[in-house]
Amino acid sequence: MTEVKVHAIPSGGDDGITFFAVTPPLTDQSDGRPGDRDPGPDSAASAASAASPPDSGHHLSAATSGGITWYALPTLQIVEAEPDPPLAVSDGAAPAPDVQDIGPAVEIPHACDPEPAPSSAAGDSARILPPRLVGVDAARGVALLGMMAVHIVSSETAAGTMSTAWALAAGKSAALFAVLAGVGIAFTTGRTKILHGRRRVAAAAALAVRALLIGCIGLLLGSVVPFDTAGVILAYYAVLFLLAIPLLGLSVRSLVVLTAVTAVAVPVLSHVVRGPVTAPELDNPTFADLSGAPEDLVTELALTGLYPALPWIAYLCAGLAIGRSPLTKRGVVMGLTAAGVALAWLSSTASWFLMGPLGGRDRLAEVAMSTMPLQDFTGLLVWGADGTLPTTSAWWLAVLAPHTTTPLDILYTIGVATAVIGTAVIVGWVAGRVLRPLAAAGSMPLTLYTLHLLLLVTPVMPESEAAAFVLQVVLLVSFAALWRRRFERGPLEHVVQLATGRVRTKILEGRGEGRAPQVTA
Repeated sequence: MTEVKVHAIPSGGDDGITFFAVTPPLTDQSDGRPGDRDPGPDSAASAASAASPPDSGHHLSAATSGGITWYALPTLQIVEAEPDPPLAVSDGAAPAPDVQDIGPAVEIPHACDPEPAPSSAAGDSARILPPRLVGVDAARGVALLGMMAVHIVSSETAAGTMSTAWALAAGKSAALFAVLAGVGIAFTTGRTKILHGRRRVAAAAALAVRALLIGCIGLLLGSVVPFDTAGVILAYYAVLFLLAIPLLGLSVRSLVVLTAVTAVAVPVLSHVVRGPVTAPELDNPTFADLSGAPEDLVTELALTGLYPALPWIAYLCAGLAIGRSPLTKRGVVMGLTAAGVALAWLSSTASWFLMGPLGGRDRLAEVAMSTMPLQDFTGLLVWGADGTLPTTSAWWLAVLAPHTTTPLDILYTIGVATAVIGTAVIVGWVAGRVLRPLAAAGSMPLTLYTLHLLLLVTPVMPESEAAAFVLQVVLLVSFAALWRRRFERGPLEHVVQLATGRVRTKILEGRGEGRAPQVTA
């Protein structure tokens, strides 16, 4: 039995949260560091098991500020005594006799994405951002490494076969990034709790500012990174963030339905609309494009580019649905993982059936003979496209290849992304230490993605693709690990957070809520 002192500060707001400073700090038994990671479903943190109701589904959140470790639990029982009363805590121990239940259970959003949770209502004395969910950060790290591999390693080996990097990551890593963007938006806009009123307005405004900043970074990078070196995704991301604003009030069920509808319907509509539209010669978007031909740039970002935002709404909806699900519950995460595997298998099987037994490949070959060289036709079916396929036949919609943006391609990559996220969260529960380097990289994707693109255009990288990839991975992961020792967010993530946080606070202050002090994990 360990004796600790508890200092309690009720939030005073309408969220029912009470904050606690505990001396000495309670520790997560996984590694002895308070609040280092999400405890997971089977964590043995003594205070949580002793103080929160059994089967509550909530976990201990911790943060350290000014030498004091703060904990937040939705429901906790406190011994009433003199100031700084000792509280006996042990595994499975019942609380002391004279206790007081101080509030109902509530959901606390994770701070996995680089933006704070909304400020609380008037009278809040503190706001705590819970520890990052290691598995989600690790999944983002996987997406980052996948995109690096696609940019650095050739798609074809010397023997003429598809390279391992291309087979594993082409199309899938970018889709995983997009799904995780939706997860991050859900985490920073209430997570399982949908925001209403001015809080939703504040979240929407912050998301718009975030889109503006990320779009500017993307347009700047587009000016220095050639398209044949790497396709810069950030300008497309900015459009996706704007499109996410009307989705903030949707439930998980509505988001799942919208995912299915947009994954099927929008590529079909795009196929019809793009019929008379001349496909642009692709290049990375720049400020020159924005000032010279803004309507062409909008068309490219929304419909005809490498990462067309309108069909990619399906990825965003899927990510929002995942982020609004209780990812601390084992059954939910295992169900998501199984559903992702099943969706990927069904999509690939459907494409095989349509293209093979039903004769889709043969019919496309007949059309292609009069419209393109045989090599180009084979390349589209095997290696994929640059965001869109020809509109000469409806059978093109049955293709499943990287960056073809067909219904089956979108559904397949959503399935893969969901399975990767679920698996990463599960591994984070049982072996969080193993994922720490990957999670450190995934905690600052904007910074590392930008550094990766700048490294691609520097003349100091090795000529060997393998050596260049390994060097970049070592440099970026090491930078992330060292930076995280001192700072919670990456440099660019910090800039974005400062801007969005200020906008959010201004809007909430207009309601008279004031700015609540924050204790960030």
